[in-house]
Amino acid sequence: MAQHERPVDAAIREAAEAGAFDNLGGQGKPLPNRTGEDDFLRRFAEAEDAGGSFLPRSLQLRKEAHDLPARVLTVRSEDKVRELVRDLNKRISAEIFVPTGQPPLAMRLLDVEEVVAAWTADRARLAAERTAQLPPAPEPPARRRWWRRG
Repeated sequence: MAQHERPVDAAIREAAEAGAFDNLGGQGKPLPNRTGEDDFLRRFAEAEDAGGSFLPRSLQLRKEAHDLPARVLTVRSEDKVRELVRDLNKRISAEIFVPTGQPPLAMRLLDVEEVVAAWTADRARLAAERTAQLPPAPEPPARRRWWRRG
């Protein structure tokens, strides 16, 4: 043993002698592959399903504007669609006037009426597709008059 053992090394040695490292989970398994400095962030993003949250603000807004038509399809009211578009437009204009980083945001504000018109058309199309997929209603049975038996 070394004359001047560091306190950390001494604590590790004493724990190993006491058996604190016996029967640990993962014993005998290979270490996970390390790809570099960003390995922690990559694994964290995969575990948390972070999606675009690691993107710069300008790219997040572009992605959100791109995904907006699919997102508003789940909304049931026109007022809620308008509210979503106004909120996104407010964040886009804030990023245009006071950029938070690179790359700069190069896009226009979304036209609320255009998004609402597309939402209405998409909902009508989906409703027509749903009704076309329904089987035809069965014919009601012929009513028998009470005076006719048999």
